[in-house]
Amino acid sequence: MKTVGIKHNMKTYSMLFNGFLKLKDWASAFSVFEDITKDGLKPDLILYNNIVTAFCGMGNMDRALCIVKQMQRERHRATTRTYLPIILGFARAGETRRALEIFDTMRRSGCIPTVHTYNALILALVEKCQMQKAVGILDEMNLAGVSPNRHTYTTLMQGYASLGDTDKAFQYFTILKNDGLEIDIYTYEALLKACCKSGRMQSALAVTKEMSANKIPRNTYVYNILIDGWARRGDVWEAADLMQQMRKEGVQPDIHTYTSFINACCKAGDMQNATQIINEMEARGIKPNLKTYTTLIHGWARAAFPDKALKCFEEMKVAGLKPDRAVYHCLMTSLLSRATDSRSHIYSGLLSICREMIESEITVDMGTAVHWARCLYKIERTGGELTEALQKTFPPDWTPHNILADDCEIETADSEIVDGEDDIVYYSGESDDDESTHAEDYDNDVI
Repeated sequence: MKTVGIKHNMKTYSMLFNGFLKLKDWASAFSVFEDITKDGLKPDLILYNNIVTAFCGMGNMDRALCIVKQMQRERHRATTRTYLPIILGFARAGETRRALEIFDTMRRSGCIPTVHTYNALILALVEKCQMQKAVGILDEMNLAGVSPNRHTYTTLMQGYASLGDTDKAFQYFTILKNDGLEIDIYTYEALLKACCKSGRMQSALAVTKEMSANKIPRNTYVYNILIDGWARRGDVWEAADLMQQMRKEGVQPDIHTYTSFINACCKAGDMQNATQIINEMEARGIKPNLKTYTTLIHGWARAAFPDKALKCFEEMKVAGLKPDRAVYHCLMTSLLSRATDSRSHIYSGLLSICREMIESEITVDMGTAVHWARCLYKIERTGGELTEALQKTFPPDWTPHNILADDCEIETADSEIVDGEDDIVYYSGESDDDESTHAEDYDNDVI
């Protein structure tokens, strides 16, 4: 248009801006906004609201708030539609306090909260596991005459699912059905997650049967939840059966599926099968991530193969992945407890890992320090290079007298490994690679 001398007007700019907004291309949307300003055009309320949405989508919450102030200076009154993406943005950033502050600001300015505004606030509280406050917002909704929708209840169910509170998840599932609201796959996913996290696998199977009766197909995320549920119990047969069902139904496993299944193999002590799964996923072009390697290292350590765990650790670093505290903790505990069996190889591995921990400024808690010190005493009774290096990872208030502490009062590293194994497997959509579960569905529902 510009090449033939035709200037953009507000209508064409708005169309361009909205197009980029739908594509979630925040940078291009902002570029259009800058062009509007350069051309001396005045954005209207709708465009201002969309600009706020774009900044929130980019995670630039301060700029979003600046835009609200700018529109108010230009005599545009902020609406519920203006504040909604800001509340959502703070909710997803885990800044519950600021989300609540914006909600209060919105009400003081005379804006009436909608079901979507309340949903955003409930999401903020659920993200922080503040379920009592989230239920309080639900009560406030009902008092205000705002009817909760499917997403309201699903968000609450997801919160209780994260806590493994199956009874509460089923309670809101029942309310949702009694209110005549349509149940979708996301609602069932929340219910399945609650069942699997609490170990109620028979209840999970009943939920999948209801899904089939309602002709709601199982997707990768559903299978990941179920496989992880069986993995937590160490039931490799049920997990393998689900993998077979996935293939038959044409549902493609992802990195989270494979990691959960590997966890099932590791818990069952079937390290040969775990290794085969690694080969299978790599053949399909799916590279193991940090969680996958952590699961394998836990498996080899649990199976009393510290040399295999050490080899897996080296492969992880070659793949360009940076070890975290959980990996170091598991490896060190495994190697220390067996260092006398293969002294030269294991001893050098211990020293190497120790130095890495010191360089990364990783320290351990007192319980772990006590356990490691006891193992270390069997290797170097009079102290040595390893003792000197390892003690640099201990808490500042560490003294050798801590070893005399009562075992019952100290959580040992071995128990921490066993208890922590369930925390290393992530469902699809819950890992660092995927910011939040079904975020796009949430956006489409509320914006």
